[in-house]
Amino acid sequence: MDKDKKMIIVGLILLVLVGAAVYFFKFNEKISFAPASQLDALKAKAEKFINEQMVSPGTQVKIKSIIEENELYKITVSLQGEDVTAYVSKDGKNFFPQAFNMDAAQASPQASPTPQAISKKDTPEVELFVMSYCPYGVQIEKGILPVLDLLGSKVKFSLKFLDYSLHGDQEIQENLRQYCVQQQGFDKLTQYLKCFSEQGNADTCLSQAKINTSALTSCISATDNQFKITQNAKDQTLWKSGQYPTFDINKFDVAKYNVTGSPSLVINGTVVSAARDPQSLLKLICSSFSTEPSACQQQLSGDSPSPGFGTGTTASTNSTSGCASQ
Repeated sequence: MDKDKKMIIVGLILLVLVGAAVYFFKFNEKISFAPASQLDALKAKAEKFINEQMVSPGTQVKIKSIIEENELYKITVSLQGEDVTAYVSKDGKNFFPQAFNMDAAQASPQASPTPQAISKKDTPEVELFVMSYCPYGVQIEKGILPVLDLLGSKVKFSLKFLDYSLHGDQEIQENLRQYCVQQQGFDKLTQYLKCFSEQGNADTCLSQAKINTSALTSCISATDNQFKITQNAKDQTLWKSGQYPTFDINKFDVAKYNVTGSPSLVINGTVVSAARDPQSLLKLICSSFSTEPSACQQQLSGDSPSPGFGTGTTASTNSTSGCASQ
């Protein structure tokens, strides 16, 4: 899980539909600037380029700001509720998904990843922490759902939530909704998530999954009152760092595992990292069985789902992108 908000830009690379990720992309059009309109023209060109060349069809991004920084123009892009940073050369010819500080990298080389030692159980416990509107939380849900379909009751799966929200009231309400859908059973949850991760429409998905809406409404009301979700969201003095509304349903587990961002995957009490395609997740979860069931020999898709709502895939299996406070 990436704890540095600057690394959210990797999400743009995850959304590229063709070709391998590289350090820069050539703009296809030439542009000349009048000094007074240079930033506006560059902003319009970059926004058009990203929407047409870098994100899934139907996804629209907006450039919120553009400023000069370190001999480049730094742009801030709004992508499904997340602020993503990228860079454009001053001549308007090159687009850089990310800037790398080579001096810092040489001074502090990145440590090699350590092997993940997961304890083994007859029935592995799989806990997935997300924010319901985090594009990368939705991404791993799309990756893990085929695994849950295959393994079923052979694993104990729990969907859990971060103790704060980054994506407004809609996320707070959807977190509550998904928590209460889960109370109606594993099958109801997976049916609902399959629909919601593709369509992002709660009403449609509640109907499609045949959720008991009366029981759901009662659960949401009781849970909201118990954890003071709506009440605390109205009081900014209670927000995380004074910036993010709290969501306390799973706060003790969040603290126990030191979960800081969405998604975070915990298997048998160990926080793990994994590629987000179904086959990689199956292999990882199956490694936590005392004795692997025959279902673990099945082959699932090795394509990584695209971040956010929809059914697309991405060429990258990067597992470091996520939603987290700074």
